[in-house]
Order: sequence, then C-alpha cells, then structure tokens
Amino acid sequence: MLEMKWIVLAIAVVMYALVIAFQNKKVIFTSLAALIVIAVSMIFPDTIFPLPEDVIAQGGNLPSRIFNLSHCFVDLINWNVLLIYLGSMIIASLFIYSKIPAKIADVIVNNSRSTGLAMVLILAMTGIISIFVENVATVLVMAPIALALCRKVKINPAFFMIGLAVMSNLEGTATLVGDPPSMIFATFAGYNFNDFFIHQGKISIFFIIQAGLLAGCIFFYFLFTRNGKNKVEVEEEKIISVVPLVLLLLMIFGLAAVSFIDTTFEFLSGLYVFSLGVIGILWYLIFQRKTLKETKSLILDLDWETIFFLIGIFIVIGAIKDTGLLRVFAQFLSGVTGGSVLKGFLIILGVSIVISGFVDNVPYIIAMLPVAASMAENMSTAASKVNPELFMFALLVGSCLGGNLTPFGASANIVSMGIVKKEGYPMKFSLWLKVGVPFTIITTAVASVFLWFIWR
Repeated sequence: MLEMKWIVLAIAVVMYALVIAFQNKKVIFTSLAALIVIAVSMIFPDTIFPLPEDVIAQGGNLPSRIFNLSHCFVDLINWNVLLIYLGSMIIASLFIYSKIPAKIADVIVNNSRSTGLAMVLILAMTGIISIFVENVATVLVMAPIALALCRKVKINPAFFMIGLAVMSNLEGTATLVGDPPSMIFATFAGYNFNDFFIHQGKISIFFIIQAGLLAGCIFFYFLFTRNGKNKVEVEEEKIISVVPLVLLLLMIFGLAAVSFIDTTFEFLSGLYVFSLGVIGILWYLIFQRKTLKETKSLILDLDWETIFFLIGIFIVIGAIKDTGLLRVFAQFLSGVTGGSVLKGFLIILGVSIVISGFVDNVPYIIAMLPVAASMAENMSTAASKVNPELFMFALLVGSCLGGNLTPFGASANIVSMGIVKKEGYPMKFSLWLKVGVPFTIITTAVASVFLWFIWR
C-alpha cells in the first residue's frame, strides 16, 4: 500500500504539471490520469481503494475490480455538484439572452452622476450577478456595456475589464451556486444553500465575501473617479423576456427551501436545478420559437470543458484521499505550524493565494478541503477546539480571491484579456498586476480579518 501511495501521487503530480503547462488541453490530461488510476486499480485490486468487508468476504479479484469501477464512477465523482453546475449554466445563459442584466446596467449608467461612479456601480452589479451566475458568463454579459461606456468617454477599457473579471471571481465564492469551488466545498462540508448565509448561529461565507466586496468597491472608486467625472447617456436595451429571471429566482429560493428538507436523497438539489435548466431549454425551443440548431448551439456553448475536467479531478483526488496521502499531508502541516492556529490559518490562506494565482483552483480545492479539516482536528485539544470552518473558509477565500492575482489565475481573467485584445488594447502582464495585486491584497485582507474574528 505504501508503494501504491507514491505511484498515485506521481500520477497526480505529472497531471498537475501538464495542466499548468498546457491549460488548453487540461481535460485531456485529467481524463488520462483518471483512466490510469482506474487501470492500476483494476490490475492491482485492493491497492488504491479500500474494500468493504462484504466485498472481501466474497473473495477473489473479480468482486474487487467491480467495486473499484463502481467506487470511481458512483462514489468519487460528485454527480450532485455536476448537476447543479450544468443546470445553473443553462439558466445563466438564458438570463444573459433575456437582456435583463444589460438593461439594469444601462439604467445604472443613465442615473449615475458621473462616469466613474457608474463604472463602480457596474462592477458592484457584476459581483451581484456573479453570486448566482457562473463567472465567465457574468463577464461576457457585462463586457459589451463596459466597452460601450469606455468608447464614449474615450478611455482604455483594460482596467474596467480587469475589474469585471476580479469582481466576478470575488462574488462567485459567496453562494452554493456561484462557482464550482463553492459547490465542492458545500458537498464536502455538508452545507446546504442557507448555510452559506448563517451556520452554527454565526454569519457564514456569504457575508465574509461581502466585506471583501465593499473593500473592492472602495478600491475601484478611487481608481476610476479620478478619470471619470463626466456623465454619459447610453441607449437602454429592451428586455426579451422575464422567464429566465423567474427560473433564476426559482433556483435561488428552491435551493433555500431544499435546505430545510431533511432527506437522505443526496441528489435532490442537483436534480432540482438541472430540471429547471431543462424547463428553460424547452421554453427557449418552444416559446421563443428557436430552431433545433439554435437550441443545440446554446447547449454546446455551455462550459462542458469544466464538467469533464471535474470528472477526472474527482477520480484522481479521490484516489489520493483513499490511499491516505491527504491525511499524511495534514499531519505534516500541523507539525509545521507548531500547534499555532494563527500560523495554520495564515499558511492555508497564503499558500492558497499564491497557488491559485497560477493554477486552476478547482483541483486545489478538492485536494485541500480534507487537509484543512484534518488540520483543525489535529490542532484541537480538550481545552480548545479549532473550528474546521476557520481553515476551510480560509482555503475558500484564499483560493478564490487568489485567482485575481494574475491574468491567468481564473477563466474569467483569460476571457477578459481576450476581449480587451480584440478591442485593440493588448493586455500586458504588468498592467494586470497594477490592478490584480492591490485588489487581491485588499479584498483578501478584509475578508480574512472578518473571518478570523467570527470563526476563531
């Protein structure tokens, strides 16, 4: 078993290295790594995945191999997360199609006393939309508004587009449906939709992130108001339909209601959100009189890459966990901190910020959540219990806000850079750092201090 641990670790390390080096082919490498793990578990049964006693009692290698396959595709892959993500992506696409976000943004611009203030309010609105809509989709719906405004006042749109990306990344952490890391965290910690607001009688991650949002808005206010004192008028978009907004509200309030239902059916929230997505597609096809080709295009344009990326990651990280490597790593980190809760908090936060500035935070979150929880358990004593939320929230804040550090720290950043480049303003690495570094430091510091005093 000891040797197999290092084989699985080697597979994961090579996978991560290739994903970092070739971001555009990450699905290929994660899928290949998952297939190798499955193949090794089939060739050498009972070496990666521990077998239940009833399987052992049956004897032979065949039951072991059947268990391994079942364990990989049923237990390790989190189908509830995937269903929530898929359903919410469909609703988000329809919400963008409805033109409601664009209409709201136009109203903000026309009713603001200055362009600079309008830009800050649009960034705040971007964050609010991103609470319930996937980050990349949020950037795509807000980008035309930002670009039109910049053209009118004749300024470089680079800083504004960076703002759209970092604000969407910030608020995507706030709720269960905001972004995949939050969905993964919710599943691991057993959180329902309402737990993101209040948990154990304390304010939870939603309000911690709002502290960061407030700090971020203040930062952009001072950045934009210096050069945006004139007022402009924009032509307001016409709303196509309110049905996508109704579906979005049904998703939000439905997930809140599901949170109160005591059920052992673990896929309830996923199937609920996915069903709303299917209803949305049928509405788009039938009532909006779209062709099958147009409907197919809507479906194919969803972020399928992340879906398949997650499947591979779930299997590889599940194998690492089952071999006991994450527990060993947690014990190592606990030793490094010398038992200091503050050191543990700062280490998780700092490492998460740096790593997520350069690496996709989804596989990092999946790997580190059990480590953070184990660290809290290892540091707890009879006299002083360390709340696991302290470390898990630090992981979530650091990894999600750390993605704002560099232009390739998150998918929304890459999309934002591409839009700016298409407009004829190439995004330099140094230009991103001028906004990304101070924004990350300020928002993370404020959210972390808030988190420490609430959950310590």
